Amino acid sequence: MADKRDYYEVLGVSKTASDDEIKKAFRTLAKKYHPDMHPGDKECEEKFKEAQEAYAVLSDAEKRKQYDQFGHAAFDGTGGGAGGFDFSGMDMGDIFGDIFGDFFGGGSRRRTNDGPMKGSNLRTSVRITFEEAIFGCEKEIEMVLKDECHTCHGTGAKPGTTPETCPKCGGKGKVVFTQQSFFGTVQNVQTCPDCGGSGKIIKDKCPDCRGTGYIASKKKIQVSIPAGIDNGQSVRIREKGEPGINGGPRGDLLVEVVVSRHPTLQRQDMNIYSTAQISFAQAALGGEIRIHTVDGDVLYEVKPGTQTNTRIRLKGKGVPSLRNKSVRGDHYVDLVVQTPTGLSADAKEALRQFDALTGDSLNRTGAQDGAGSSDKQEKPKKKKGFMDKIKESLDDI
Repeated sequence: MADKRDYYEVLGVSKTASDDEIKKAFRTLAKKYHPDMHPGDKECEEKFKEAQEAYAVLSDAEKRKQYDQFGHAAFDGTGGGAGGFDFSGMDMGDIFGDIFGDFFGGGSRRRTNDGPMKGSNLRTSVRITFEEAIFGCEKEIEMVLKDECHTCHGTGAKPGTTPETCPKCGGKGKVVFTQQSFFGTVQNVQTCPDCGGSGKIIKDKCPDCRGTGYIASKKKIQVSIPAGIDNGQSVRIREKGEPGINGGPRGDLLVEVVVSRHPTLQRQDMNIYSTAQISFAQAALGGEIRIHTVDGDVLYEVKPGTQTNTRIRLKGKGVPSLRNKSVRGDHYVDLVVQTPTGLSADAKEALRQFDALTGDSLNRTGAQDGAGSSDKQEKPKKKKGFMDKIKESLDDI
């Protein structure tokens, strides 16, 4: 018993966890490690059993009380507990009833295979440009889709024959098997291996679809990309997925949008960000500059004395809202003053004259508080030592 992990640690909950939190944690672990999901994986099987044991104790108020008081000793009769609990023959149906439904699509709301069922969804992706994501576009993609076989009308059986009820599962599509565990005999449910969950066995297969009931072919599909879509978001196209079962509707096609990077523009939510370089003269004197936006180039009047990294806002030049494309974000531009390079001799001389008229910064190296380098700095007074003070006292006598 010393090697057993703490039950709360096994389920990943605190000791004050509610019954709902304990059940939710167990459901997560059961779906993750259930043997049906990992056939032949001994490690997953052991983790599943460990979670079963922890849940069986913590989901029972009396067992949990004993465990909180005595730990694992409460159930092996070696500690100060009530002599241990008998797990054999306990009913695990309430524990696993809703969990198995997550595997097989029903839970307590189980359905028979005779009823119509929606087909599975399909996924693909499409790449678009930065501008196409802003304003929306139309794209054409090519997909391999399944359609009902016209020869057998989706039954998979040769014309003139009909599928037979699976003898193994009796047409239910699921089989029940028993498994011995720490708690005794536990009943588990899995998809019928003979019919694959369809509940039917086809002896004489359709020659065209080879018993599948479907014919696969390449098709071109138009995808409408809405304005304002972001990288990683998906467009849902109704009933372009896998065909339904027993007359059910087709699944959907989910198209993930991959947006290419823009060389100068960046997006964050509904806003766009960029930088624009301005010359030294434009920064000092002001002037008109040209800024690139998704709507085209715009002219902006720079104010005199603009400093580098000044951020300006171009209202309504950002990304449209997915809900209302008439509502748009803004475009923010950081102005960066560009230092001139490769100056001619005349330009350098003109710059020196400009500097002389605006503070003479080239000749103020080491100056403080605007004083020139020729100004004499007052030397700090030397601190008097003990002997200096004695000498001053003797001179005063």
